[in-house]
Amino acid sequence: MASSRLNLNMSTNTDFDTLLSPRLFLQSRLGELPNRDLLEAEENWWKKDGKGIGEAVDRAGTPWLRMFDRFGKRVDQILFPPEYFAMLRRGYRAGVVWRPLDQKSLIPTYLLIYIISHNEPGICCPYTVSLGTAVPLVKYGSAELQGRFLPQLLRKDDSVWQGATWMTEIKGGSDLGVAVETIARRSGDRWLLTGDKYFTSNVGAELAVVAARPDGAATGVRGLALFLVPRYRESGKLNYFIRRLKDKIATRSVPTGEVELRNSEGYLLGSEDSGIYQILEVLNLSRVANSVVSVALAQRAIAEALTFAERRTAFGKSILDHALLHRQFKDRLSMLRAAFALAWESVELLNEVWMQRPPYSDRYHLFRLLAHLAKYWTAEFAVDTAKWNMEVHGGLGVLGEYGMDRWLREAMILAIWEGTSHRQILDGLEVMERKQAHRMLFELLAATIGSTEDLQEMKSRVEQHLRLPGEEREAAAEPLFRNLAEFAAKGLARKYSRQESRNDPGC
Repeated sequence: MASSRLNLNMSTNTDFDTLLSPRLFLQSRLGELPNRDLLEAEENWWKKDGKGIGEAVDRAGTPWLRMFDRFGKRVDQILFPPEYFAMLRRGYRAGVVWRPLDQKSLIPTYLLIYIISHNEPGICCPYTVSLGTAVPLVKYGSAELQGRFLPQLLRKDDSVWQGATWMTEIKGGSDLGVAVETIARRSGDRWLLTGDKYFTSNVGAELAVVAARPDGAATGVRGLALFLVPRYRESGKLNYFIRRLKDKIATRSVPTGEVELRNSEGYLLGSEDSGIYQILEVLNLSRVANSVVSVALAQRAIAEALTFAERRTAFGKSILDHALLHRQFKDRLSMLRAAFALAWESVELLNEVWMQRPPYSDRYHLFRLLAHLAKYWTAEFAVDTAKWNMEVHGGLGVLGEYGMDRWLREAMILAIWEGTSHRQILDGLEVMERKQAHRMLFELLAATIGSTEDLQEMKSRVEQHLRLPGEEREAAAEPLFRNLAEFAAKGLARKYSRQESRNDPGC
């Protein structure tokens, strides 16, 4: 091993090789992992075969849409290289959707997502929205609906159905109370939905959960409902139509399009006036996944940078041995540990509360705040780290043939999906103001933060900020929210560092 290699954790013997392996990194933070053999097999497959497939799909660009077959029949078929489906189906077989409902735990899914997204961030979107389709069906679907649709989502072979979560329309995704114009009209034992969904990830899925407003319902978010919309009508004809696919800068392994709903058959989940709660529960699953993917991407970017820096020489020695860059690596690794701690604590809390229904517990509101902090901070960290990786590579970093630009492109989307940074800040403020979730957060952090003085200072800052007049409170929120996220991340990192010292994998 080269003498310039950094220790991943300076207080243990865990070396840089852990950084190259998402599985070993997880083990270094969490100790013994459930389904260890499965995770090792997944990592080995991605290293041997999956990585090349993902790179090829990214280079190929936007997938194709075949709207009609040769006889003029509307088919709306998404076209990918055959290897793509081998990559995609592997994750479903491994259990990204069926394991949580089989084992009553989300932990196996988020471990798999971490392993996979270290190599292919985009493909974790289909997995996440498929889970986001199955969970509300389990929680709010009638026995008849569950019997009809759930087995297809939980299949353990290549015949498994995919899901999708479609909320966003042309007016935007944040102000759902105004932006959702899709109308649902009751028709016997089902509903007929008419409207246009503008940003539909995993378009072509066999089943989607869709936000719509029952005809005559109240305005605003209280009038929204959530519907289950299959790809095909009971007659066998297409139930929704794909207008076009989006040409995105990255995540080309997930087809994103525009969907036309034209008297599309749908089935109500829950009650007509509870849709906003169900929509936000679905978003919770995705926001936590977004945080996990962000950290895995940042780990990959650091590993790429360090692998290069060890071998690149300048002024007679490797660039890693130059003091400034060496220090940057140490700082970046420290931030990686903090980002992981913040993301994984949101996983652990979500795993406690994911089956709760309104009215929610205090632990649920604590989870909400932590999820907003994690989604905000980890996404920003991923973007900054991917950009820094390109800088470490110098001029080579901006050449598409070497692929360093891809991690920045992927990271930029993570900062926007499932709510922009602005949305996380505003929603985080709301749960602090209305539910006093920050006080529960400080109670959680008290067990890990050594200095009670630092804790009291941060508590005082938050309380003072919440007493500001409304517009001033919002306008000045970002610095406070950023500081609170970093404070929580560093505090929680101590918790996972203690676990690491007890469970050093000795690699």
